[in-house]
Formats: sequence, C-alpha cells, structure tokens
Amino acid sequence: MKKILIVVGTRPNFIKITQFRKESSSFPNLDIKIVHTGQHFTESMSDIFFEQFNLKPDYFLNIAATTPVGQMAEIMIHLETLICQTYKPDLILTPGDVNSTLAVSLVANKLKIPLAHLESGLRSFDRTMPEEINRILTDEISDYYFVTEESGLKNLKQENKKGLVFFVGNTMIDTLVAFQKEIEQSTIIDAIKLSKPFVLMTIHRPSNVDSKEGLIKLFELIEKLSENYQVVFPMHPRTRKNLVLFDLEQKFTALPNLILVDALGYFEFQKLVEKCAFVLTDSGGIQEETTFRQIPCLTLRENTERPSTVETGSNTLVHFDIEKVFDEISKIERGIYKKGSIPPLWEGQSTKRILAIIDQLEL
Repeated sequence: MKKILIVVGTRPNFIKITQFRKESSSFPNLDIKIVHTGQHFTESMSDIFFEQFNLKPDYFLNIAATTPVGQMAEIMIHLETLICQTYKPDLILTPGDVNSTLAVSLVANKLKIPLAHLESGLRSFDRTMPEEINRILTDEISDYYFVTEESGLKNLKQENKKGLVFFVGNTMIDTLVAFQKEIEQSTIIDAIKLSKPFVLMTIHRPSNVDSKEGLIKLFELIEKLSENYQVVFPMHPRTRKNLVLFDLEQKFTALPNLILVDALGYFEFQKLVEKCAFVLTDSGGIQEETTFRQIPCLTLRENTERPSTVETGSNTLVHFDIEKVFDEISKIERGIYKKGSIPPLWEGQSTKRILAIIDQLEL
C-alpha cells in the first residue's frame, strides 16, 4: 500500500479535496488519510463544509487561534508528532497557498517525505500577498507538481523546477460537478427573501478591508449597487471584525437592499453564484467557480494568480474605483460583457487523474 497523507486547513482547501476518498476506491493500492490542521476552526468556516461533503478528517490537529507565525509553528509541531508516532506516509499532498500549506511543506521537507503540491505554479507576481510567498516557497521544495491551468506550466518551466510536473485540471471543479444536485436543492434564495436581481459579493483581503478608508469605499460601492440590486454579502470574519473595529457596522446594516449574512455553507453559496446577476469579489477560488458557470465576475484586485479566468473565462480584474466598476457592470447590463469559456481539463475528472498518477509513482 502507498500511504498518502492529504493535509488541509481552510475552506478553500476543503473544497479541493472532497473527491479523493471516493475516487480512491478505484485504486486499491492507495491508502488515503486526511488531516485538518484547524487553521479555519469555526463552525461556519470549517465544520459545516465537512458535514455537507460527508468528509470526516482522519486527524484533527486542533491548533490554537493565534498569529500566523504561531499557527504555522503549532501545525509543524503537531504534524511532526502525528507523522512520527501515528501515520508515516509515503507521500504528502497539500493544496493551495495558505499558511497551512507552507507549514506542511516544511514538515515534509524536514522529514524527507516526498511532497506533492496541488495547484502548483500559480503566480500573481505580487509579493505583498502572503499567499504568493506561500506558493513560491511550497513549489520550491515540492517533488511533484499538480497544475490546474496552463499558466502554471509556464511558470514552473520558467522557474526551472526539477520535480515532475503534471497538468491535471482543477479539483475544485470536481466538487462543483459532484455536488450539483445538492446545490440545486438549496433553498437559500427563499430563505434570505431574494425578490429582485441580486449581486453576490465577497470581500475580505487586507488591501480592501483593513483600513477605514477601504471600508468606506466599499460602503459607497454597495450603496450605489443597492439602487438597482439586492446585494448578498456573506461576510468573512475578518471583514466583520473590521466593521466593528472602525465603528461602521451600523452604517452598513442600515442599507435597505444589503443582505448581510455570516459565511454560508458550500451548497448555499454555490446556489447564489449560479443565480446571481454577477459576482463582485477579491477571492481566488470564486474566480474559478464563476468561470466554470460562465457567470460574470468582477475581481477587485490589481492582479490574479489565476489568469485563465480572465484570458479564457468570465472574470475581469477591476481596479477598486467605483466608476470603473460600474463601467463593467454597464457591459453586463447591456449584454455585451464577455461570456467566456471553460479552461482545459475543468470537467470534473481531475481527482481521478491525480490518483492515477500517484498510483504509478515510484515512491
């Protein structure tokens, strides 16, 4: 048996690994175990996702809520203990670009366990983003690279990586395809009383919400949007905390067409993506999900590590300037916004491809 340890820590990570245990039944030589580091540890950010996906982790590190450095240190210590005392894997697989990703990668390197990085090669070329540093460092010490889009192949080649590179597609899309029936059955539209065309918004990056000026600009954008749309805003804990910190929560809640909700379950959120007029976001994964569904997505960032969503898909990068945002909204309303197409290998079979590759590896 090849023993494979998959390590995840945040909501976006969970979405990328939902089909590994199910698909591994076709590969009897693979033993899959899943570790949840606890980086996202609240019910809304963690538990509900595992419950909906019927995906119980084999191990939960239960790290304390602390600083990023403290989190990474705890993950590394707990994971080393787990590997040395409980489950010694032949391969560690970790997705994404969060602090858990880098912490796990360092442990694999120090314990001399082969490391596979899922979503490798993605680059924003913006080193002010913590995620960019995590991506670069993880790829630097990986042995196997599982690439979601063609830009990843180009970047890894330019960086002269020595490990084995595999273009496998996007496992996040596997989850969308696998759970489409459950998404369709969601009653979230009625539950939050949506009665007119609505916009779905997710904003949480430090550059947008960590200053009073940024939050006031966000308020002004929503205020103008709400003249013609209901605005559904599932609020990240970081954004909500900063509204309270800068004494702006009441200002936001007073907007008549703004529907503020806590972080939603996967099925509920995807139903909103499917039915909205368009999405406004600064997230990474939502750029991919809207591209797959061919829903207009305006990403309030200067760059993206997922250029296929812009070059091929339905995503547009927009400088966070209200006039520029509404220029793009006008295109959507007039029916002249790009439709986009689905990137190669985003069809729901990526997990199976990855397991077939691992099954053949000489570990």
